[in-house]
Amino acid sequence: DLNLYYVVLAIFVIGFAICWRTINSPFGQVLKAIRENEPRAISLGYNVDNFKLLVFVLSAALAGLAGATKALVFVSATLSDATWQMSGMVILMTLIGGLGTFTGPVLGAFIVVMLENKVGEFGRFLSNATGVQWFQVLGESVTIVIGLIFIICVMAFRRGIVGELIYRFKSKKA
Repeated sequence: DLNLYYVVLAIFVIGFAICWRTINSPFGQVLKAIRENEPRAISLGYNVDNFKLLVFVLSAALAGLAGATKALVFVSATLSDATWQMSGMVILMTLIGGLGTFTGPVLGAFIVVMLENKVGEFGRFLSNATGVQWFQVLGESVTIVIGLIFIICVMAFRRGIVGELIYRFKSKKA
């Protein structure tokens, strides 16, 4: 298990480095220009369709690497990740962490996965500490708890957690 952990960690770091390098390269700058103003990028002489194709291929390769890593860890490949709920979870992770930030989705994924795995234990702890039996049910209603945390994050952190931290530290410097 420890060796598998380090293999998955290495794959994650390599994928993260590929994404960081892509964003901070001239290729990434052209992609940003296409996102901001596609007609202007065309007028500058960039073949927008080729850039879109390349970024689509890169995205598909990274998604395939992630899927292969998941199949390696769980020793099976099922269709459970091809449902609309999984797409919603990815959007939830991104919004909680911070849309438009580089490390935000990673933090959001960490928070959501930790909630999925630890809400039941936390409910048992609260039930034992307070004597309120309702907390025992907390582990069975993980989706509701995640939904409430999503609502709190959207209301309190409009830019996501990382986006809000960046905004707060930049405004203090200014």
